[in-house]
Amino acid sequence: MPVTRVLYPLYQLGNPQLRIFRPNWFLTLVRPGKEQPPDTVQFRTPMEMTKYDIKNYLENIYNVPVGAVRTRIQFGSNKKRNHLNQKIKQPDYKVAYVQLAQGQTFSFPDVFPEKDKTPEEGSMEEMEQKFMEDEKQRQKLDPRRGGVTEWFGL
Repeated sequence: MPVTRVLYPLYQLGNPQLRIFRPNWFLTLVRPGKEQPPDTVQFRTPMEMTKYDIKNYLENIYNVPVGAVRTRIQFGSNKKRNHLNQKIKQPDYKVAYVQLAQGQTFSFPDVFPEKDKTPEEGSMEEMEQKFMEDEKQRQKLDPRRGGVTEWFGL
């Protein structure tokens, strides 16, 4: 296992320090595969981050009240192969389940809502819809051929 070294920001002379210190870690919000309670949020975190780091990160940077943090390590798959037929292992990562404080809930926003209106006459959406209907009609199999494709001559 490789040894990782923590890189702290270098101190530079001068007063005041004209630099902004950002966190060394990134949390990635993940939409869970299985149904979670409404007060639980799933993150993908670096392996070096502990439960206490995650809690402090969310509370101090984003002002999110955290009740509890559970973590697990997800092992990367090693089923892929490269062009030389050698097995390739995906890197491992840590998954954190953050339970928000009492009374707090989280739900993913609906970024791409479904359009309920019908397309206007002569609009691009209407032309696309007509084209797709024509293509579906053209690609339907001939019922007289008994399910045999058209490229197979009878």
